Amino acid sequence: MNLSAETEEKVMFDDIASMLRTFEEKRENLMPILQEIQEKYRYLAPPALEMVAKRLGLSSCDVYGVATFYNQFRFNPPGKHQIKVCLGTACHVRGGDIILENFERKLEIQAGQTTPDREFSIDRVACVGCCALAPVAIVDDTVYGHMAPSKVEGVILGFEIEKERKEREKQDSESQE
Repeated sequence: MNLSAETEEKVMFDDIASMLRTFEEKRENLMPILQEIQEKYRYLAPPALEMVAKRLGLSSCDVYGVATFYNQFRFNPPGKHQIKVCLGTACHVRGGDIILENFERKLEIQAGQTTPDREFSIDRVACVGCCALAPVAIVDDTVYGHMAPSKVEGVILGFEIEKERKEREKQDSESQE
């Protein structure tokens, strides 16, 4: 873990500790607390679950059990770019699972995971409501309809090229100063 990620996590846990003090120590506050952490940080880190358990006087297993029961919660930090591959009926029939496999292979992670550099995360979703465009992938807020396995590499490459361009611009501006 790099220094900025460690610093980021320390700030997050300090903030969660502060937020927890605003809730009464009652079991019925478990869901609102988990939802607030998820909304703010987009995932529930294991130390955050332990903090919640301690605050509410529950076991870590109880808190984890509740959190894993609901699919609204994620347990890995999401990537900067979130990829959602539709596996609803229309997308599945038209090869959505193959699209998902191609993203997983290209990024070397599985659905529900985030790349080590936190650039990308992949999730499978049940339906995105774009059945006429099946198979569909959503990257950030962009819908990619009629996805083909051959398009997956191009989508990822586009983000890599943009990242390199921004890094070059940053270096150019720093060298001119």
